[in-house]
Amino acid sequence: MSRPDPHTPPRSQLRSVPAGTPLGDRFHVYDTTLRDGAQREGISYSVADKLAVARHLDALGVGFIEGGWPGALPKDTEFFARAAAGELEFRHAALVAFGATRKAGVRAEQDPQVRALLDSQAPVVTLVAKSDRRHIERALRTDVAENRAMVADTVALLRAEGRRVFLDAEHFFDGYLFDPDTALGVLDAAVNAGADVAVLCDTNGGMLPLRLAEIVREVADRTGFRLGIHCQDDTGCAVANSVAAVQAGASHVQCTANGYGERAGNADLFAVVGNLVTKLDMPVLPDGAFVELTRTSHALAEIANLAPDTHQAYVGASAFAHKAGLHASAIKVDPELYNHMDPEVVGNRQRVLVTEMAGRASVELKGAEFGLDLAGHPEAVSSVVATVKQREARGWSFEAADASLELLMRSAIGPERTPVPPFTLESYRVIVERTADGDVVAEATVKVIVDGPTPSRVIATREGNGPVNALDAALRAALTPSCPWLDRVELSDYKVRILNPRNGAGHSAGHGTDAVTRVLLDSTEHSADRSAESAEGGAGSWTTVGVHSNVVEASWLALVDALTYASMRQRTPLAALR
Repeated sequence: MSRPDPHTPPRSQLRSVPAGTPLGDRFHVYDTTLRDGAQREGISYSVADKLAVARHLDALGVGFIEGGWPGALPKDTEFFARAAAGELEFRHAALVAFGATRKAGVRAEQDPQVRALLDSQAPVVTLVAKSDRRHIERALRTDVAENRAMVADTVALLRAEGRRVFLDAEHFFDGYLFDPDTALGVLDAAVNAGADVAVLCDTNGGMLPLRLAEIVREVADRTGFRLGIHCQDDTGCAVANSVAAVQAGASHVQCTANGYGERAGNADLFAVVGNLVTKLDMPVLPDGAFVELTRTSHALAEIANLAPDTHQAYVGASAFAHKAGLHASAIKVDPELYNHMDPEVVGNRQRVLVTEMAGRASVELKGAEFGLDLAGHPEAVSSVVATVKQREARGWSFEAADASLELLMRSAIGPERTPVPPFTLESYRVIVERTADGDVVAEATVKVIVDGPTPSRVIATREGNGPVNALDAALRAALTPSCPWLDRVELSDYKVRILNPRNGAGHSAGHGTDAVTRVLLDSTEHSADRSAESAEGGAGSWTTVGVHSNVVEASWLALVDALTYASMRQRTPLAALR
């Protein structure tokens, strides 16, 4: 088995090799989010979404971007048409069309699916072919010889038309273990017809790293072909398998953003690239791109309309978050003692969580995040530690409510640092009315003393979509005349959790509708000029918490903290607070 001569340039004006990475064409980072990743349950990309995803991936510096299967899916056909018309101008990536070989008994040039690959004008084509004899005979209902001919004929036609070709050998590892000669014969047919890379696919995701690496080495030794790897995550080993394959000789790795994909997903692009760069010292992205890993991950999650995975390696919000007091004590001495790398290298950050597990070091480090030197206030540290432990025993949780925690810390330092709300509550009342026709309306009345040079008593009543919305509306009506900045602050999310804490006697304090309720409120402040806001959202956001046996009072406590924090931001710019 021998490698073919170098391929001729594609007729498409688009490039067929990656640009701008230190390793160039010697190593391929190949993304299949728009095809394999789109098969994840719950994802449905529009054509505009697909174009946006492709631009983000190109900006990151991915070498190859698989756009989909033209001719099989109308959206994919339109995507390639719009790309060819100039809506995609890649700086780094080469665009790839995905498709199957010709059908059994049909000439390649007469197969409409093969013709659609050419019509896509993509400079690179990835062909999928069966490499497991059982699939060839049972699924394709043909024989091994015809399957090899299907591969060779299709590759030869695409090469004659100037396309660079990669082969995805589907079910390769299962097929190799069952009948290695058949599996290797498919690779041989593709490469000898002009395919540039033979990609070994763990399609069912059942391989483990050591055995997979052994097979990659065996195939490399037996063929001399350039090999790639494509791993599904059904055993939770897709990233490990991909990295093991690279260590065994693969120089082309296929991934999806955030591990999106069918069933358990695919190898996560960001974890694979993170490992290649930081653990194997392989500069697979352009200079300056690695720091964009976290931002790109979150941007692509937004396009997919999925919440970012907070526990995702390298790019998750919790990837460098530390909760245990033992960790915090060590991090205070040297952050590298409990971090495997500097999180800022991938655009992430270290976070310290203050919970009932926290000790003094955790509180001091968290205070430093807020711009507070608690090390100089030992009594305040003791107070915060004790208060957090007491409140968490009653159902409070501060690890997701930094704003409430910061208010608590500032109050512990002393009266001069204690943030105060822009009002004093006299009373509030909430009424929920259900009309005969089924409409449900909440009405809230607040009586407050609004702070200012001349404090004034204000009564305001408003309706809302639920008691919390009504309370928020009434409070805003009372405060906005003296606090015009409230127009820029909005409640962006509201979460309720029913708790069942134990009382001091060890008995349940409540259950069901009688249980303690914890409320988390997310607030966002938009800048005065909305057009100047970044893609990350508004000028700032924060989360507050309230706990009470009454859900309205729990919501009120969180709401007061949210407005107190907002008022503090007005008096002291956020940059100064941090």
